[in-house]
Amino acid sequence: MSQELDQMRVRREKMEELKSLGIEPFGRRFKRDHLAKDLHDKFDQYDKEELNEKGEMVTIAGRMTRKRSSGKAGFADFVDRTGKIQVYARKDMVGDEPYHIFKRADIGDFLGIKGDVIKTNTGELTVRAHEITFLAKALRPLPNKWEGVTDPETIYRQRYLDLISNPESFKRFHQRTAIIKAVRKYMDDNGFTEVETPILNTKAGGANARPFITHHNALDIDMYLRIATELYLKRLIVGGFERVYELGRIFRNEGMDPHHNPEFTTMETYAAYWDFHDVMDETEGIVKAAAKVVSDNGKVTYQGDEIDLGGDFKRITMVDAIKEKTGIDFSKDMTDEEAKKLADEHHVAYEKYWTKGHIINAFFEEFVEKTLIQPTFIYEYPVEVSPLAKRNKENPEMTDRFELYVDGSELANAFSELNDPIDQKHRFEMQAEEKAHGNEEAEPVDLDYVQALEYGMPPTGGLGIGIDRLVMLLTDAKSIRDVILFPTMRPEKDQQNGSKKKKK
Repeated sequence: MSQELDQMRVRREKMEELKSLGIEPFGRRFKRDHLAKDLHDKFDQYDKEELNEKGEMVTIAGRMTRKRSSGKAGFADFVDRTGKIQVYARKDMVGDEPYHIFKRADIGDFLGIKGDVIKTNTGELTVRAHEITFLAKALRPLPNKWEGVTDPETIYRQRYLDLISNPESFKRFHQRTAIIKAVRKYMDDNGFTEVETPILNTKAGGANARPFITHHNALDIDMYLRIATELYLKRLIVGGFERVYELGRIFRNEGMDPHHNPEFTTMETYAAYWDFHDVMDETEGIVKAAAKVVSDNGKVTYQGDEIDLGGDFKRITMVDAIKEKTGIDFSKDMTDEEAKKLADEHHVAYEKYWTKGHIINAFFEEFVEKTLIQPTFIYEYPVEVSPLAKRNKENPEMTDRFELYVDGSELANAFSELNDPIDQKHRFEMQAEEKAHGNEEAEPVDLDYVQALEYGMPPTGGLGIGIDRLVMLLTDAKSIRDVILFPTMRPEKDQQNGSKKKKK
C-alpha cells in the first residue's frame, strides 16, 4: 500500500508539473482519424520501404500501456477500443517540451499522437510522432501488466480495472453485445416487434420467484420490481400485436451462485397461433444465430465440454428422460402417495403439500438435469410446476411446456400459453393455496390478467431465454458475474459504516 501511495504522490507531482507548463492535465476534445485496428488492416501488408515511401500521416489517441525510452527517443504502446498500436517519439522531431511530456508520461495516461506510419527494423507497425497532445492524467497506477487483475473481488467491484488489464474480459463483453445484436436481428427478421413493459409492478407475476418490494410514496402503495415480463406481453397478444418480444432486466430476491444474480437479463417472446413445438424451432434458431458470433460451425467449448450447437437439438419428454436415466416410469397410473413412496426410496426430498407432479419434477432435477450436456429440449412438464402453460391434450396432468438444457443448466423455458381464463383463474387459486402452505415463490392471483384473457387470446407460443446464461455458454464464462459488467455485490465495510452514519 505504501508503494502505491508513493506512486500516487509522484503522479500528482507530475500533474502539477503539467499545469506549470500551461498544459491541462485533463484535456478536451481530440479528433482522431484512425483506430489501432484501422492501421493494422490498412498497413500491415506493406514492408518497411513501402511504408516509408507512402509517408501517410494519421492521428490516433489512446491509453499508454507500456513505455521504454532512453535519451532522446522512446517507444510506447497505446490501446484504444479496437486494439494496440506502437508509437515512436524522437526529441528532434516533436520538440523539447512535447518530448519531455512523452518521457514523463505514466502508464495509464491518455495521449493524442499525430505522425506518419512506419515499420521498425523488427517489422512492427508504428506511428512515428510529429505532434503529441496530453489528454488525461492517471493519478493511480494500473495493475501489473503481466499479472493482470486476478482477485475476483477487484474484478467485480472495479470492472474498469478488469477491462483495462484482462483482454479476454474486454473481448467477452464486446461479444456479449454482438450476441444480443444477433438475437435481436433474428427476432426482427422473423416478424417480431420489440416492446417495453413496466419494471415496477403492482403484482409480481409471470414466474415462481420471490420479488423485491419497494414503496411508491405518491400512491402510497407497495410495488414490486418485475420477476418476469410475461403477463404484460401476453396482454399485448390480446391487443392484436401477434408477435412481440422484450429483452430486458429482471429482478429476483433470491440466492446467488454461479448461475444466479439478483438482477439479470432475459428475453421473452410471444407468437400468436403457435404452439410449443413452433417455439422449439424458434429457440433453436435463436441459439444458432447467437452461436455464429463466436463459432463458424456452431461448436463451442464450455468448461472443458465440447458443445455442438450446429446440429439438431435432442427432444424428449420429462417422463421419458427420467425413465432413461433411472428406469422409473412415471407415465403409468400412480397416486400421490405412491409417488412420495418412490421419493422416499430414492432419497428425494419433498414438501408435505406436494403431489405426483411435484415429485416428477424433483426426480428430473435430482437425476437428469446435470446429465444434459448437449442441447436437449425437455418437454411435457407437470401442471403443478407450470401454472401458465396449456394442458397437454392427451395427458391433462402434463402441460405443453419445454425447457432447453445445455451443459446441465437451463437456458430457456417455454410453453403453449394457457388462454382459457377459467382454467387460468383456477391455476392462480392453486398457487395461492401453495403460498398459504409456505411456498413463497408461488404466483399471486392476477385478476386483471384473467380479465384480459376473457376478451380472448389466440393460441400462443411463449418463450423465456436467459441472455446471461447464453453469453456464458458462448464465451466459456464460469460464472454469471463474468458476463454482467457490474454484478450485485455486498457493500464493502467502509461503505456500510458510512451508510450507518448517515442514518444516524
